[in-house]
Amino acid sequence: MKFSKLFKNNKLLSIFNNSLNKLPTPFNINMWWNFGSILGMFLIIQIISGLFLSMHYCPNINYAFHSTIHIMKNVKFGWWIRLIHMNGASFFFLTMFLHIARGIYYHSFKLINVWLIGVIILIMSMATAFLGYVLPWGQMSFWGATVITNLLSAFPYIGKELVEWIWGGFSINNATLNRFYTFHFVLPFIILFMVVIHLFFLHASGSNNPLGSKNSFYLTYFNPYFLIKDILGYILILFLFIMITLISPYTLSDPDNFIMANPMITPEHIKPEWYFLFAYTILRIIPNKFGGVLGLFSSILILMFMPLINHNKLTSSKFYFLSKIMFWIFILSFIMLTWLGGQLIENPFISLSLLFTLIYFSYFMITPMLNYLWDKLIY
Repeated sequence: MKFSKLFKNNKLLSIFNNSLNKLPTPFNINMWWNFGSILGMFLIIQIISGLFLSMHYCPNINYAFHSTIHIMKNVKFGWWIRLIHMNGASFFFLTMFLHIARGIYYHSFKLINVWLIGVIILIMSMATAFLGYVLPWGQMSFWGATVITNLLSAFPYIGKELVEWIWGGFSINNATLNRFYTFHFVLPFIILFMVVIHLFFLHASGSNNPLGSKNSFYLTYFNPYFLIKDILGYILILFLFIMITLISPYTLSDPDNFIMANPMITPEHIKPEWYFLFAYTILRIIPNKFGGVLGLFSSILILMFMPLINHNKLTSSKFYFLSKIMFWIFILSFIMLTWLGGQLIENPFISLSLLFTLIYFSYFMITPMLNYLWDKLIY
């Protein structure tokens, strides 16, 4: 029996055919639209590799570090599965940051439902990555968790009780590791569900494009034109990903995490993974603890307000020179904040951190005003 006859009149096949195969897609979208599907690929890679790792990992403070070594040394291809999972997180966030940058540049935040769900996915992904970073139970894992969870104590009245409730005691202990492991295992499946909702809203409204045009005669079928484009993107990024995992897998890792967690010895310089460094820089540059926590959360949550603060008719930053300049200054500030997060807290790094923090937040206030003035001049 042929495959087509087997699925003839099948509702699942018709849904797939209409939602993906015959999805109306703007014919002028460029390579920056590839990163959405690449993100989906890395999410699946993370879920599958994490599932295999969970079969051999032991969420106990006495055995977690040794079970990680066991995976690396004794489990067949365990070393590669762990390196795929470890570096997959970095590639996931790299592609996510590029995906968000494309959305900002081409004003995709005007698709409000799609954008808001996307920001929620970002927040949940960051939470999942933080929980996963604690699981190997190395020095940086333990102290990173201690520093980040202690931030919640800055909240008035309930802060101290909230931290102890999360810890399951008066310090990070076995209950904490068990909780982090459980949530790290469950959250990716919730993220996968949120991605489905993200795609549902995207297909309902239609994809954005570089021109911001909404005319139906600018559309074509997704398959085969953009399917081939996505497959090419997969091949290129997977080639780079495999080369990194096989040749230089620890480039983005901290050497302190090769030491088992010791509550009695504090590392000289505590820092999170590179994809948190931009927010970590903002946190530590603000002298007030509560202000620092607000700054950290604001650096991410401010993305949710972009549809509200941008009411201009401009459909892309590429059509307005000042908007384009502001965008690239914003990207520079993000890169610099990421780099400064890994430096010591001393001058000139303190002054630079303050400067680029101001530039980072000013983008979200100045750019809408510039676009509004441009609207007044044009329309």
